Amino acid sequence: MNKLITAICCLMLAAAPAFAQDKSKGEQTKGAPATAKKAEPAKKPPSAAQKKQQERMKGCSAQAGDKKLKGDERKKFMSSCLKG
Repeated sequence: MNKLITAICCLMLAAAPAFAQDKSKGEQTKGAPATAKKAEPAKKPPSAAQKKQQERMKGCSAQAGDKKLKGDERKKFMSSCLKG
């Protein structure tokens, strides 16, 4: 009798994940159809100031990579580099 109860408990534990619901799949099937999703607003091209900042970020990041900086040292270097 104890073996039977143990076997049933093991089967229930093994079967539990099969009954769990994957939320991402559930939301896709319950929500609106894929073709009726909201259209994303068109992205504006970056301004001149944003482009300049992006280039500065790339340059500073490359320098930090060349120096093999990591963690707090990299943060300090990036901060000082971006300030000019």
